[in-house]
Amino acid sequence: MKNLMNKWNQMSLVKRIIVGLIIGIILAITIPEQAKSVIILGSLFVGALKAVAPILVFFLVMSAISQHKSGHETNMKSIIVLYLVGTFLAGLIAVVASFMFPVSLKLAAGAENVTPPGGVVEVLKALLMNIVDNPVKALYNANYIGILSWAVLLGFALRNAADSTKTMISNFSDAVSKVVRWVINFAPLGIMGLVFESIATNGIKTLLSYGQLLVVLIGCMFFVALVINPIIVFLNIRKNPFPLVLKCLKESGITAFFTRSSAANIPVNMSLCEKLGLDKDTYSVSIPLGATINMAGAAVTISVLTLAAVNTLGIQVDIATALILSVLSAVCACGASGVAGGSLLLIPLACSLFGIPNDVAMKVVGVGFIVGVLQDSCETALNSSTDVLFTAAAEFAKWRKEGKEITINE
Repeated sequence: MKNLMNKWNQMSLVKRIIVGLIIGIILAITIPEQAKSVIILGSLFVGALKAVAPILVFFLVMSAISQHKSGHETNMKSIIVLYLVGTFLAGLIAVVASFMFPVSLKLAAGAENVTPPGGVVEVLKALLMNIVDNPVKALYNANYIGILSWAVLLGFALRNAADSTKTMISNFSDAVSKVVRWVINFAPLGIMGLVFESIATNGIKTLLSYGQLLVVLIGCMFFVALVINPIIVFLNIRKNPFPLVLKCLKESGITAFFTRSSAANIPVNMSLCEKLGLDKDTYSVSIPLGATINMAGAAVTISVLTLAAVNTLGIQVDIATALILSVLSAVCACGASGVAGGSLLLIPLACSLFGIPNDVAMKVVGVGFIVGVLQDSCETALNSSTDVLFTAAAEFAKWRKEGKEITINE
């Protein structure tokens, strides 16, 4: 047994996750009733990630800023530009794809108990209020905008603190990071529970009637992940982008696919950035920020489902309005929460651009929840893996200018 455990621990985490995934699928197909208890493993894993992520972000950002050396560049401007450009292009690709492959919906109920934002102003107001949220409440509710704002303020306030204080904060940061590594080691069991629950509870029959919609949604996300993002990365690093793109999809995208939460995947992304040898001062800020504003998958979802509603109602859309939708979907996506299904509640906001009534828009949201088993998983995988991808691209671009060799560590 000891030798078996040693061999298991020597396997890469991705291989162990694939084993857990396969076992989960087999259990869900063969003995779903008898194996129901494995669902708790998925819940525990996601719960542990969500619990540790806010504390990790708070201490990492505060420690990085308080110990930041004057004159040390962090590439944050470049990363934010990449986040915004990537999100806008994703929305634009979704609009173009929706014109090329128009989809009509069989509108269904299913989202009556949720309240969407009333407009862009309300989304921006909510973001501003999150910035000034009570720090304890922000940690409790995993409000990453609030956590970031307080961590940044305290980090700057502690810049002139005694070295012993900075060392203590750094030690806390290292301790939380170690806890995160312990949690991530349980990913294979967690993924097994999550995939079992997904297949045993939802199956694939409910998805068949929305096959064309899913093809357009997931096709756009794959196109962004495997065509648009590599082009953006190549323009920055002037090297073959696919080793980096595929590594981010493999090591970040897989766990994000099953946790369906950009926030819960923050610890995984932090670990991957460390493995890539990136600057901790940069990624400790860019990764939690990306979980909030880097939402290419959300932009795709908002654009495709909005235009599906437009097609269903027979509304004519001109090119100018389509471009406005691309911008609006990008803005809305930046306001989407980093939790499962967070982008769906912003669809009524985009629908309002075409004068679609809120009750009809909420039925579109209901369709989103039906296809969410695959849509939201793919969306989160794209969003979260791109956080690492663009953080790495910005830093590798800096290395290229400095003449440093760019290598993707396995």
